[in-house]
Amino acid sequence: MDFPATQPKPTADGKIIYYPPGVKEITDKITNDEVVKRLKMVVKTFMDMDQDSEDEKQQYLPLALHLASEFFLRNPNKDVRLLVACCLADIFRIYAPEAPYTSHDKLKDIFLFITRQLKGLEDTKSPQFNRYFYLLENLAWVKSYNICFELEDCNEIFIQLFRTLFSVINNSHNQKVQMHMLDLMSSIIMEGDGVTQELLDSILINLIPAHKNLNKQAFDLAKVLLKRTVQTIEPCIANFFNQVLVLGKSSVSDLSEHVFDLIQELFAIDPHLLLSVMPQLEFKLKSNDGEERLAVVRLLAKLFGSKDSDLATQNRPLWQCFLGRFNDIHVPVRLESVKFASHCLMNHPDLAKDLTEYLKVRSHDPEEAIRHDVIVTIITAGKRDLSLVNDQLLGFVRERTLDKRWRVRKEAMMGLAQLYKKYCLHAEAGKDAAEKVSWIKDKLLHIYYQNSIDDKLLVEKIFAQYLVPHNLETEERMKCLYYLYASLDPNAVKALNEMWKCQNMLRMANLSYVYIVFNHVENLPDPGKAQDFVKKFNQVLGDDEKLRSQLELLISPTCSCKQADICVREIARKLANPKQPTNPFLEMVKFLLERIAPVHIDSEAISALVKLMNKSIEGTADDEEEGVSPDTAIRAGLELLKVLSFTHPTSFHSAETYESLLQCLRMEDDKVAEAAIQIFRNTGHKIETDLPQIRSTLIPILHQKAKRGTPHQAKQAVHCIHAIFSNKEVQLAQIFEPLSRSLNADVPEQLITPLVSLGHISMLAPDQFASPMKSVVANFIVKDLLMNDRSTGEKNGKLWSPDEEVSPEVLAKVQAIKLLVRWLLGMKNNQSKSANSTLRLLSAMLVSEGDLTEQKRISKSDMSRLRLAAGSAIMKLAQEPCYHEIITPEQFQLCALVINDECYQVRQIFAQKLHKALVKLLLPLEYMAIFALCAKDPVKERRAHARQCLLKNISIRREYIKQNPMANEKLLSLLPEYVVPYMIHLLAHDPDFTKPQDVDQLRDLLAKFTFHRQSAANRGSEQTQQFAQQFTQKGARRDLHFCSLWCTFPQVWS
Repeated sequence: MDFPATQPKPTADGKIIYYPPGVKEITDKITNDEVVKRLKMVVKTFMDMDQDSEDEKQQYLPLALHLASEFFLRNPNKDVRLLVACCLADIFRIYAPEAPYTSHDKLKDIFLFITRQLKGLEDTKSPQFNRYFYLLENLAWVKSYNICFELEDCNEIFIQLFRTLFSVINNSHNQKVQMHMLDLMSSIIMEGDGVTQELLDSILINLIPAHKNLNKQAFDLAKVLLKRTVQTIEPCIANFFNQVLVLGKSSVSDLSEHVFDLIQELFAIDPHLLLSVMPQLEFKLKSNDGEERLAVVRLLAKLFGSKDSDLATQNRPLWQCFLGRFNDIHVPVRLESVKFASHCLMNHPDLAKDLTEYLKVRSHDPEEAIRHDVIVTIITAGKRDLSLVNDQLLGFVRERTLDKRWRVRKEAMMGLAQLYKKYCLHAEAGKDAAEKVSWIKDKLLHIYYQNSIDDKLLVEKIFAQYLVPHNLETEERMKCLYYLYASLDPNAVKALNEMWKCQNMLRMANLSYVYIVFNHVENLPDPGKAQDFVKKFNQVLGDDEKLRSQLELLISPTCSCKQADICVREIARKLANPKQPTNPFLEMVKFLLERIAPVHIDSEAISALVKLMNKSIEGTADDEEEGVSPDTAIRAGLELLKVLSFTHPTSFHSAETYESLLQCLRMEDDKVAEAAIQIFRNTGHKIETDLPQIRSTLIPILHQKAKRGTPHQAKQAVHCIHAIFSNKEVQLAQIFEPLSRSLNADVPEQLITPLVSLGHISMLAPDQFASPMKSVVANFIVKDLLMNDRSTGEKNGKLWSPDEEVSPEVLAKVQAIKLLVRWLLGMKNNQSKSANSTLRLLSAMLVSEGDLTEQKRISKSDMSRLRLAAGSAIMKLAQEPCYHEIITPEQFQLCALVINDECYQVRQIFAQKLHKALVKLLLPLEYMAIFALCAKDPVKERRAHARQCLLKNISIRREYIKQNPMANEKLLSLLPEYVVPYMIHLLAHDPDFTKPQDVDQLRDLLAKFTFHRQSAANRGSEQTQQFAQQFTQKGARRDLHFCSLWCTFPQVWS
């Protein structure tokens, strides 16, 4: 090539510096602008040179050395420094693999100088950015920094380089910039002898959340760099975590306190980076430090739970060790483990089986917060996708609806309600999912049986918002209710009916808003505070006439659902205080309003229900699609309307509704017709005056049902006539006279319905029919029917048989006994001494064990039926004070002994009837003593039932005394403790107690006495103590034969 014309200048060591053609000498004697101008030409020359230009390489070697002088490396002008850096980068390229600089110190200075210039990459809008990019590209392509491996302190250069590149990367850089940075750094990592801790820190620091949030591009750069160098850098990472986690040397790195954050990020980048670290985490899971275990559990929860993680399958020992933390002694660790389960179930359904057993244990955890979070975990996963939670997991939530803590119960109930609405009501996942959670509706309604007012209020809220959302349009809402009712189990139906009855009772009681204030705070949560709040509400109502009128409209029987919604919102708006975000007073009032507001049922809703039922009758409804048969839908629809006829009678008053009910009366289904009659009975008070056409059609149907319908239909027909017609005496006489004349004991199957009708007629209209009935009773009921056995029963030895196998004659006799009782209950006096005769007849039936004629023609199962009927009849008569007075102790004893009958069904049914009458306070106190006889019942369940009945009765009586101050005047007939003398009398006359000196018999009596008194002791009160003191002071022990045994045989009682 041609040699330059420029005059060469010797260096300090005598070497001649040749400059490219046209470039004058560069010294400190010229201006910066001139230096820049000349350097640009030098840069151009070096840029165009390649490694094969040996002559030029030799010629410009002095210039290359000169450019590394202090004048250039420490020049204050950044343009000069940039141009020099570009020249030096090209020099390393041209002279590779041997650099022209032999001094290690000089090489260090040069690379630190070049590294500093790379900071210019930060500003992509700078005019010089292309030169900075050229510098980076050149260094990356040539791998110039690899020369530094020969230097002892090369790590300082690399650390500075890495920090510089991570600090300058930003979102304005294109892909090429990032690629060259990666090439530059990865070559250093992969071709070196190892990565020092300081250099590793310069990479890992970008993964820490604080740094990650500051510079997302630096995080991405570090992420890609680690992925690219995973094989090389993994041992270094493993060593770092080993030092910190196992050896506890936190001083090895400033990042030691961030090890768990780093592990999480590294795992997300590439799990292979942590191949040697995971066993270390298993070691930390077993640490004695609870806080340390908690930190590891939090970390592993994220690793196992992340969506694409297969750590649980790849590292089973670690997974099993982690699951063990569900049983950790440290509460926060267990809590964190439970919280993890939700993400795991959603992201890894295949692990549900492993988690189920551990969640089961935690669902019974002594800590409330953990039980609560188990529910949240399962429900959260279930709401995401029902297939993520198995039946066993849902069962855990079901169990927690009965948790002892309200917060846990509430979460379980609300969670199940949300699942039901999502998958059953909205059918978001098809029929299979709906079937899987179909049990929820029943379970939620069962909770209404709980004693807590909080539970009841929440069930009402759930019903209104989730089971049958009140904000649906009327037709849709009633369709939802119609098919819900048809698919509920019997206990859930009873609970729902009870809920409506309670709400109706509140509405009726609240017709006077003053009554709200002083009598119904027990229907609100926290009655103590409620007392103050409702007094305040009363004051507000007194001051605001408009508010008062809205409340009166709300509790009016004619209030529609839409009006109720408007009233509730308007009252809440007026009581709201913008300056008080949380207003307990407003919340309490809203609780009350929500309970009494008719949000579901009004005239429009009843009409929609009737139309749905008509479609079922016509066969045009969606019954099969909704999972119920048409017959079931019709029957359930009638039952639903029957219940609503009690609670919302005014909503039924329309010709359309009654026409549909008349159609039901003509159906062959006996239960449908019975329900329809009962609806007429409950709602038809204005039929006679407002709907004469309905009246004229209804009367002959009721007459027909009273004469030839089923016993239940006959009963309802008689009551319906008595309730809704003004000329009821004429109507009842038209039924009574032909029936009384047609009675024929030789055809018992045709006697049952007439006997039912006659009995109810005599009870409802005693003044009109008492005398005619007396001759029927004397001449037919007793002499012709009860005192004769026309047929011979089967001698199969069975003590009980199903209803359909009972002979018509025995069924007729049972109805005859009931007729006697109804006749007497109607008269309510014993002037004719008919009650004495009846009681003697019933006692004789009990003494003869049901075979009144003692001809032994009747079967044992039929005798059981008659004993039950006789005992129940005496108990029924005892509910009327005028008859209770004439029941002798012997008759009481015979009645009581029915609870010890040899037939299990007799004992069971009699105990249920006894309990039902006692809890309603219909029976005198002494009848509660009968439960003491259950102590020796051979069936454990019967003993348990008797104890529960006792506890319930004692609780109800004490609560009644507490709520009714006037009851203190009648303590002798109410306080459970006063049953003791009656119980002693009953036990002393027990037929099994024949030998007062027999210790075994005394032990049996003691067991019965203790059985009763232990139940009472479990419900002790102040009155209990007073009674015990009075009982002792009055010397009751000395006066009663049974108590004298206490002193006679102390060894027994001890």
